Amino acid sequence: HFSNFSGGQYKNYGIANPGYMPAAAGTAAMLAPPVGEHPGPSAPPAGMFDNMPGYEGTVVGGGGFLPPPMPAQPVPQPSPGPEQPHWSIPSISEDTARDAFSLYVSSKCCYSSAPVKDGVIINMESFNTYRYRLETFTESRSTEWSHEPYNGQPVDAYVQHPPGPWDLPARAPTFFVDGEQKMKVPYTSSMKPCHDCVGMGRKPCKDCAGSGNKVCWVCNGSGFRHGHDRCHHCSGRGRENCSQCHGQGSKQCTTCQGKQQLLVFICLTVKWTNNSDNYVVEQSSGLQVSNLSQVSGKELFRDSQYLVYPVMGFPDPTIVQAAQRLVGDHQGKFSRTSRILQQRQTIELIPVTKVTYTWKGKTYIYFVYGNEYKVHTDDYPATCCCSVM
Repeated sequence: HFSNFSGGQYKNYGIANPGYMPAAAGTAAMLAPPVGEHPGPSAPPAGMFDNMPGYEGTVVGGGGFLPPPMPAQPVPQPSPGPEQPHWSIPSISEDTARDAFSLYVSSKCCYSSAPVKDGVIINMESFNTYRYRLETFTESRSTEWSHEPYNGQPVDAYVQHPPGPWDLPARAPTFFVDGEQKMKVPYTSSMKPCHDCVGMGRKPCKDCAGSGNKVCWVCNGSGFRHGHDRCHHCSGRGRENCSQCHGQGSKQCTTCQGKQQLLVFICLTVKWTNNSDNYVVEQSSGLQVSNLSQVSGKELFRDSQYLVYPVMGFPDPTIVQAAQRLVGDHQGKFSRTSRILQQRQTIELIPVTKVTYTWKGKTYIYFVYGNEYKVHTDDYPATCCCSVM
């Protein structure tokens, strides 16, 4: 309780302190005794929360995700996706390669366009590669004790047994889009005195340590300026009202917003997460695989169902092996702490073309890759030093 503020100078907490009398000429202004801060508890006490049946392990701050219950109905088994009789491998033309190179060079302020205009393409090699992507869309649930200022909300703790965390209906999510929903668990709400202000609704002002006033910044507490001239800013008191609490010595409690009471309840957090993993087939062109994460490819295959079956019959065996590994990993890992709602697997063809050209008797290389015809080169032959004037 707040019995020690300013030596107990005000009995009714929240009432402004009486003003100081002006200091007499030649005497020091009256100063309030120093007051220590009385911070409230940093966290709600454990006894503030009731023991709710079915939620005995719930703590402040949450305690991890809750495993979903075993499904009441048999889980549908994944089935193989549709057969793909034709896997088309497109290639780009020399004009497309040259246009992409020209656009790339024009975006660089220090690159001369001469190699684009005068260079001669002598070879184009396709190093098309594949990207397999597996997405597993999951729903996870966690609970934690929470509170909010009491404004007359219903108090329903122990009216009946609260529903389990996986029994509460949540809104229908959009598949493969991350989202979150928070809700009060029914029949867990109770009213408690605010732990932060001990049910007072106000807390001592930290700026003035609860005194309601501070040393005058103009006269530095003397009450006078330039000899015997009384300080007009503080009227000779040597102190001025605290601007943070307007001289009251206390401020409204931010935890209960001055209501003195809190509604304490269990909060359920429903989280939807799109968990995605990629595998890109290594290619021997010399272009780093990391470059390919910035571009899209031509989608050759898409399969979406509750649980997918690893892709079969694809021409590149490393894609088949990656699909088997990732599908097994996802279904084993995510089913332990969440509920799998949907899976999707795709295969993209990412076009990669290695272009060799000559300019001024020397040979150079650049790459054109992705649906965006992005260009990468390490040895552009005509660069200059730029300076900003």
